[in-house]
Amino acid sequence: MATKELNVEEKLRALYDLQLIDSRIDEIRNVRGELPLEVEDLEDEVTGLSTRLEKLKTDLDSIEEQIKVKKVAIEEHKEAIKKYTAQQKEVRNNREFNSLTKEVEFQELEIQLAEKHIREMKASIEHKKEVIAESKERLEAKSSHLKHKKSELDAIMSETEKEENFLCQKSEEFQGQIEERLLSAYKRIRGSVRNGLAVVSIERGASAGSFFTIPPQTQMEIASRKKIITDEHSGRILVDTALAEEEKEKMEQLFAKI
Repeated sequence: MATKELNVEEKLRALYDLQLIDSRIDEIRNVRGELPLEVEDLEDEVTGLSTRLEKLKTDLDSIEEQIKVKKVAIEEHKEAIKKYTAQQKEVRNNREFNSLTKEVEFQELEIQLAEKHIREMKASIEHKKEVIAESKERLEAKSSHLKHKKSELDAIMSETEKEENFLCQKSEEFQGQIEERLLSAYKRIRGSVRNGLAVVSIERGASAGSFFTIPPQTQMEIASRKKIITDEHSGRILVDTALAEEEKEKMEQLFAKI
């Protein structure tokens, strides 16, 4: 089904209606502000801290396992010392005795080295336990903050989601009434101005939000609604005050139904 060809006045009304709807959507999204991004960042932080905590716990288990291995090795070295010491009592010459003495000394050195490693690993465990405690504290704080922010966002979403969905649907409907060239211009202007206002009315002889006076002849042309006129300073599409008031009233009735 072909779109009905609108005359200039109808195009201006459709554009201004679309602007009012899109501005209302902007207001809703501004209420949410940075909250969705904050929640996303906090979720990433919580995930990162949880992963780090799990790795620290795994490292801790690994070190404790290594200590057990070292303790078993120490017992084995002690058993070897007992064996070599007993054998020294049965040797027949100095060469065998010296050889066994060297074995005993080697086992004693291995015990000393293992004990040194155990001390180092125990110190590492204490350090990791401190880091784990700090990480747990940070994770709890971040998780609590995330819960609060998510609750805040959910509350805003539950209040505004229905209205936003309705308005987005209406925005699409009004966009469908406007020819592609004009709609592209509207979107381009909207994207280039800070407040998203692409269509504005004349207020006190100037375009809304501007201090630049519009010449009386141009104001008459705008009021005649015979062609699309843009503000030479801001590039915004201009509509007369009467049309703007009529469309605002119509849109307020539409918004009241939500």
